[in-house]
Amino acid sequence: MTPLAASEGPAASAARRASGSSFYAAMRILARQRRNAIFEIYGFCRAVDDVADSDGPRGLRLEQLAQWRADVDALYAGAPPPRLDGLAVAVRTFCLSRQDFLAIIDGMEMDIVSDIRAPDLVTLDLYCDRVASAVGRLCVRVFGLETADGIALAHHLGRALQLTNILRDLDEDAAIGRLYLPREALGAAAIVDTDPAGVLASPALGGACAVVVERARRHFDKADAVMRRCPRRSVRAPRIMAEAYKYMLERLIARGWSAPRQRVRLGRAYLIWVLVRHAVL
Repeated sequence: MTPLAASEGPAASAARRASGSSFYAAMRILARQRRNAIFEIYGFCRAVDDVADSDGPRGLRLEQLAQWRADVDALYAGAPPPRLDGLAVAVRTFCLSRQDFLAIIDGMEMDIVSDIRAPDLVTLDLYCDRVASAVGRLCVRVFGLETADGIALAHHLGRALQLTNILRDLDEDAAIGRLYLPREALGAAAIVDTDPAGVLASPALGGACAVVVERARRHFDKADAVMRRCPRRSVRAPRIMAEAYKYMLERLIARGWSAPRQRVRLGRAYLIWVLVRHAVL
């Protein structure tokens, strides 16, 4: 850890790590109080995600997540540990739900208990709800959305973003023994293997990915429908995220699924264009 990283809080560290990403671009347009709250949420998510993705013993990582659960409980009991002081401000200001923070931890635990490999669709949807839509449910309160529309947007946009991440990160996940493509998608493509390397080497991989692409597109469409009926100002940040990730999904499709798969990244110029379009125009 660098001296800078050691001296900064979770939110500042998260903002630094996110700099240059579509997430950072989207959240920078928010008013200071809302932006700070979002980066506190993001800092929490990155911290527990780092636990899940570390190469430490499973038992140790589960203990670390248990401590995060205890810290969340302490926060809501009015005695937050120092590392959650900033998050406590966001919780009080925007009435953030304890259950959503715990759901995020539960999602990270799914990655630790056993390496996820070709989960069924029900399990994959639960995973997406915990690691993505639960984050969205926290964020929409900060954005100021009405409750019903906020929950609907978090449900659909969270799943759309996570499914896109799964397609983007196929090789990185396989390298650590994980495969998030659902078994139903593999079956539809007549792939019987569930070993990550074997699945990614299959000539039928594109067929399995097409199933996930279609699910992501449906969720994007439903998220767009929610945002169209919301006040423009309250959905500027999620619109930027949605547009950036839809573009990423289309670039993944255009690249194809056969090896070698060059990682798809969003260029700075594109992010600036999206930011100007939704934050200024």
